[in-house]
Amino acid sequence: MQLDKDALADVAVRLRRAQGQIGGIVKMIEEGRDCADVITQLAAVSRALDRAGFKIIATGLEQCVSRENAGTEQAEIDRAQLEKLFLALA
Repeated sequence: MQLDKDALADVAVRLRRAQGQIGGIVKMIEEGRDCADVITQLAAVSRALDRAGFKIIATGLEQCVSRENAGTEQAEIDRAQLEKLFLALA
C-alpha cells in the first residue's frame, strides 16, 4: 500500500523532531547526565515514535475505507496489512 506523501507531511516533521531528541539523548549519555533525565527523554521519544506510527496507520485506514467505498478489492488486502502493522506497534 502506498500512502499519500502530503497526508504524512506532519509525520515527517514528528520524526525529524524525534531524530533531534535521540541525538540529544546520546549527548546526555556521553556527558554523564542523570539517569532520570535520560529516561524521561527516552520516554518522550518513544511516545513521539508511537504517535508517528499510529498516524501512518490511521492514514492507511482512511485510504482503505475510501477504496472500500469505491468498491475496489484492494481494500480487503489493505485491511489485513493494516491490522498486522497496528499489532506491530501495540
